[in-house]
Amino acid sequence: MMKLQDCRYDGQKAFKLSDYPTSAQVDKSMRKDIEAMMAANIERMIELQDKFYAQGDEGLVIMFQAMDAAGKDGAIKHVMSGLNPQGVKVYSFKQPSKEELAHDYLWRAACHLPERGYIGLFNRSYYEDVLIVKVRELWRGYAMPKRCLELSEEEFFAQRYRQIVNFEDFLFENGYRLVKIFLNLGYDEQRKRFLSRIDEPAKNWKFSSGDVDERELWPQYMKAFEDAIGATSTKRNPWYVIPADQKFFARYLVSEAILDALETCNPAYPTLSADEVAKLEECRKRLDN
Repeated sequence: MMKLQDCRYDGQKAFKLSDYPTSAQVDKSMRKDIEAMMAANIERMIELQDKFYAQGDEGLVIMFQAMDAAGKDGAIKHVMSGLNPQGVKVYSFKQPSKEELAHDYLWRAACHLPERGYIGLFNRSYYEDVLIVKVRELWRGYAMPKRCLELSEEEFFAQRYRQIVNFEDFLFENGYRLVKIFLNLGYDEQRKRFLSRIDEPAKNWKFSSGDVDERELWPQYMKAFEDAIGATSTKRNPWYVIPADQKFFARYLVSEAILDALETCNPAYPTLSADEVAKLEECRKRLDN
């Protein structure tokens, strides 16, 4: 059975998206066992999150990237549902606003970083600026100086990859850990999920004709993901390329990645000083009277 380590890419060799399957080919008879393993991971995550929040000296950012219908929302819902919402913040990266476009592309990510002690969930992320921006050539119309735009596509995005690596190093060196997850959905599986959204009235609201427009650019998007993951994976901040065709197994692997990050943080409850312990005892006596 596929393990989390099989999905990890840290930039130490050439990256080919085709080397990573879209399905782990796990027999459906194992579903209950896999879901039980995920439940155990979530229980451990709950325990660690409590310490993480209490300690408050490190932040954790979990970002999801994927094609439409890959299961980002479902993964967030199922894997994070047991955690204390007081210590979790979710931000969805939609089409940038006028204000956001007036700043550099990393600005809105910086604005939504969680405080130390919190877990931040990015549904999509600043990587959109080297994905859809690249595929749709949106960068050519940016309100930026000519010196920033009079570049070839290769030069422009090579700069962005470098900037992202530097930004993520900056975050690591200032108390943040990143979990970068690409839900690797198959082309045929996406078609099935789109048809399900059309056929089932309760799912109609999830579907947009724009989803089909983006699907027609599938090869370009796969190349953009391959380039971005290959250029921005490091030992500090690797990518996890998770097979997404089987939702139950993808969610389990996501729980494995988040649990691994929390365990690496190794949080602990703060230790009180002698004076603080004495104050607690004084409060106990007052409450007993």
